[in-house]
Amino acid sequence: MTTGERVLVVDDDPTVSDVVRRYLERAGYEVALARDGRTALADVAVHRPALVILDLMLPGIDGLEVCRRLRAAGEDVPVIMLTALGEEVDRIVGLQVGADDYVTKPFSPRELVLRARSVLRRSAARPAGDPLLVDGDLTVDRARRLAWRDGAELALTVREFDLLAYLMSHPGVALRRGDLLAAVWGWTFGDQSTVTVHVRRLREKVESRPDAPSRILTVWGVGYRYEPRSHG
Repeated sequence: MTTGERVLVVDDDPTVSDVVRRYLERAGYEVALARDGRTALADVAVHRPALVILDLMLPGIDGLEVCRRLRAAGEDVPVIMLTALGEEVDRIVGLQVGADDYVTKPFSPRELVLRARSVLRRSAARPAGDPLLVDGDLTVDRARRLAWRDGAELALTVREFDLLAYLMSHPGVALRRGDLLAAVWGWTFGDQSTVTVHVRRLREKVESRPDAPSRILTVWGVGYRYEPRSHG
């Protein structure tokens, strides 16, 4: 049984690519392979895959630059970054340039398939009830997975969109980073700096002054709280 969803795997190691391809195909996905960043960018522009699994270390254009160029071009395709074990700085930078998730090498192919399913499920999710969240100049349409500020559409990744929608759905509530990790990423454990990086990126897009946020507030020792403009 196939899902009909196309996944682009970008890795210059043919052994890794072949293993990932076989596990993804067994899970029902259509898989395309790219060995370098330039080929990956061309593939996304033409075929618009449902998901990109992107190795950090690539010849020529590396994975970080590929992700940066995708986001700069307005491509909102979900990206899972493959990073070396223990390279926390690389993982954080990957999230900062717009990756939705990351898996560290060496990794379990089964875990990667589960992460892929999670990202794709959230990308396609349609909420029950009123899909619109409105707060002053900020509007989030959960049904169409679009967001606007001052009438201009925001370029949000899958995780950024889910995080913003979750925060706006719980106004005035102090939410722990661990709870956000579980609700938005579906992780019962993991590096909570992932949440911190995504909040920082969101603030750059929804706050008038990201260095002095008025919407997404830090609750020291706990996590974050969304404060609607109408309450200020």
